[in-house]
Amino acid sequence: MRYFIEVAYKGTSYAGFQRQENAHTVQAELEKALSTIFRVPLLLTGSSRTDAGVHARQNYFHFDTEIELTDRSVYNLNALLPHDLAVNGLYRMPESAHSRFDAISREYRYYLYTRKTPFLYDRAYYFPYVLDMESMRAAASILKEYRDFTSFSKRNTQVKTFLCTLHESEWIETGEGFHYYVKGNRFLRGMVRALTATMLKVGRGKISLDEFRAVIEARDCTLADFAVPAHGLFLERVNYPEDYFGRI
Repeated sequence: MRYFIEVAYKGTSYAGFQRQENAHTVQAELEKALSTIFRVPLLLTGSSRTDAGVHARQNYFHFDTEIELTDRSVYNLNALLPHDLAVNGLYRMPESAHSRFDAISREYRYYLYTRKTPFLYDRAYYFPYVLDMESMRAAASILKEYRDFTSFSKRNTQVKTFLCTLHESEWIETGEGFHYYVKGNRFLRGMVRALTATMLKVGRGKISLDEFRAVIEARDCTLADFAVPAHGLFLERVNYPEDYFGRI
């Protein structure tokens, strides 16, 4: 039987989402809990990778098992998992379902705050500078005109294509600061942080909107800025087709 497991986590103490040798990761922590409860090794496949320090309000894995799981399994897992990792659901799925390949879009938000606030220091980026929000909003809108985001991908990434479709891209002001919201069919390694950092350069007047376009069109990651910390980034949602979880 194939199951999807929906999780949320605070990424501060994790070396990322995917299992790594000799590293504390979300996948390794969850596999350890599953194996402890069900007394058999269970290997997970993730829907969306997040880097070290990045948080997720919603992410998914899938796995196969001969054990029939119940709602009690969610309770048991949460009792065993650490405080910064929670299971929000277990879903029985058709054997052909795939948490990564069946996802149709992902949503991210990068949070920044402008006034020193002790309670946000590890969940948003403190950025107490004057910004031209109109120029930043224009830059965010420009991104939807493009599909090749080579300039905003970290080097040494093993992907076959740098093409992404951004459905939504906007800067939103809040009472504590502002955040960048983006929704797309897929994202490259480091892409959301690179988009955020480069648009902040637009906001501070360090590059113009024409120069921002030139960065996109150059397809050269040395021209983009990646210098915003991981702790401001949240994977908000992973979206699947309508009624996807009601097929069994």
